[in-house]
Amino acid sequence: MLRAYLDGDVLAERVGDGPVGLIGLHGWGRAGADLATVLDGWSAIAPDLPGFGATPPPPEAWGAADYAGLVGRLIDTTDEVEAPVVLLGHSFGGRVAVCLAAERPDLVRALVLTGVPLLRREGAGRSPFGFRLVKRLHALHLVGDARMERARQQYGSADYNAATGVMRETFVRVVNESYGDQLDAVRCPVALVWGEGDTAAPLWIAQEADRRLHDASLTVVAGGTHDSPLRAPAAELRDALAALVGQQLP
Repeated sequence: MLRAYLDGDVLAERVGDGPVGLIGLHGWGRAGADLATVLDGWSAIAPDLPGFGATPPPPEAWGAADYAGLVGRLIDTTDEVEAPVVLLGHSFGGRVAVCLAAERPDLVRALVLTGVPLLRREGAGRSPFGFRLVKRLHALHLVGDARMERARQQYGSADYNAATGVMRETFVRVVNESYGDQLDAVRCPVALVWGEGDTAAPLWIAQEADRRLHDASLTVVAGGTHDSPLRAPAAELRDALAALVGQQLP
């Protein structure tokens, strides 16, 4: 059931009844409903983060820490939420979850993370030479906006090309972030549940996060991909949540 929070600024899926001790944060280009299978049976909220689902975009380009601030306000000001909570974060939502756990440990009891691009290898992410050349020529007013946009479409990822306006700027900002400092700062228990064949957030990220985190466990889903831990029966994720929320499901 979709409900309004933060004076109507954020729409969220409300799962179950009673006090909320679990919040789900979806991936890029998705919405709170994406987590319905995993959250079924608990009392939980899964917001459509700004710019996704039914929630309007942020007023300017945000990074993961800005999204974390909004989730923090949701926890702080929503009567039905009982902090500290367990945060489930998939992909982009996991970036947000880690930032919130590092910045507001009083609000976060534990994390369950899956397929989260938490770290970037040194030198990764450099744009192809052809794109950098067109971008430079555009800055010098030697090629027009239409040529620049064609280069963006040619060299950009599917997520980048699907985004427009402030969400494209947000995408560029977020994909260039790395969260090593936040991982080092997190002190709550963290369950990492990772697809063995995840190409969007390769397994080495989970292994390095497991090494850096203060209290972590890593479960590898054999043959799993970036999204497969979310799919029914989502056994590994639900087992991790059951252990951390403290409520076993039938």
